Amino acid sequence: MGSFLVEKLKEKGVNGEDIRIPRSKDTDLRHWENCVEVVKGINIVIHLAGRVGGIGFNRRYPATLFYDNAIMGIQLIEAARQENVEKFVAIGTVCAYPKFTTVPFKEKDLWNGYPEETNAPYGLAKKMLLVQSQAYRQQYGFNSIFLLPVNLYGPGDNFDLESSHVIPALIRKFTEAIRDNKKESEVWGTGKPSREFLYVEDAAEGILLATEKYNKPEPVNIGAGDEIKIKDLVQMIAQLTGFQGRIKWDATKPDGQPRRCLDTSKAKREFGFEAKTNFREGLKRTIDWYMDSLK
Repeated sequence: MGSFLVEKLKEKGVNGEDIRIPRSKDTDLRHWENCVEVVKGINIVIHLAGRVGGIGFNRRYPATLFYDNAIMGIQLIEAARQENVEKFVAIGTVCAYPKFTTVPFKEKDLWNGYPEETNAPYGLAKKMLLVQSQAYRQQYGFNSIFLLPVNLYGPGDNFDLESSHVIPALIRKFTEAIRDNKKESEVWGTGKPSREFLYVEDAAEGILLATEKYNKPEPVNIGAGDEIKIKDLVQMIAQLTGFQGRIKWDATKPDGQPRRCLDTSKAKREFGFEAKTNFREGLKRTIDWYMDSLK
C-alpha cells in the first residue's frame, strides 16, 4: 500500500524529497533508536509498517506477530510524541474486531468480545495502538488517529504461499495449476465464511483523506462495504485466471472469522471516503500485475 500512498501524495503536490520511506531491509523499527531516527524533522507519520500474513502464517507465528507489531507501533508513537510530530496516523486491522461481531461491523462494537483465535495476537497488537493513541491524546494532546482497514488486495501484494492472504494465494495456486496442467487445486476451509476486500489504491485514498481531514480519538473503518463468501471468491478467481479444474476443499483447515463486512458510513461522513474500484475489476488488475511479474 505504501507505494500507492506515495504516488497519491505526489499527485497532491508533495515533493518526493519530503517523503521519508524507511524500508524494513534497511530500518528495523523493532529497535528504539531506529524509531527515533526515522521521525526526526517529520511533520506527519503514517505508520503502515507491519508483520502480516494469512491464517497459516498466523497459526505458525502468533508470538512473532504480536511482538513485532506491538513493539514497532508503541515505540514509533512514543518517538513521534517526543519529536513533537504534528500528527500520527496509526493503521490498525479488521482482525481487531471480536470473532462474532454483528454485520456490518461498527466501530462501537470493537470492544464487545475477543478476536478470532487464529489472528487474535496480531489483531490485539494492532488494537493496542488505538489505546495508546487515545491515551496520548488525553495526556499529551498528541494528535494520533486510528484507522481500521479491511482486508486489502491489489498489485504489489505478497504472493508467497507461506505468508500470503487469500486473494494472492488463490491467484498463484490457480495460475500454477494451469501452468502445470493440474486438474485439481486445493483450497483451505469450507468456503462458507465471508470476507470484505478493499482495493489497495482505494485504501491509500482513504488513509490520505483521513490524514488530511480527521482529527478525533475514535477509530474509523476503511472499507468497501461489500461482502463475498469465500466459495464465491474462489469461483471468481478461478474464472478470471482461466482455471477450469476441480476445487478441492480441505475442511480440516480453519475457516477463520465467520463473517467480515464493515460499516463504512463514518468514513464517508467524517472525511468523504467511498471506495471506487469494482471488485471484479480490481481482481483483474491484480491478476494482470501478477502475470506480468512472472515475465
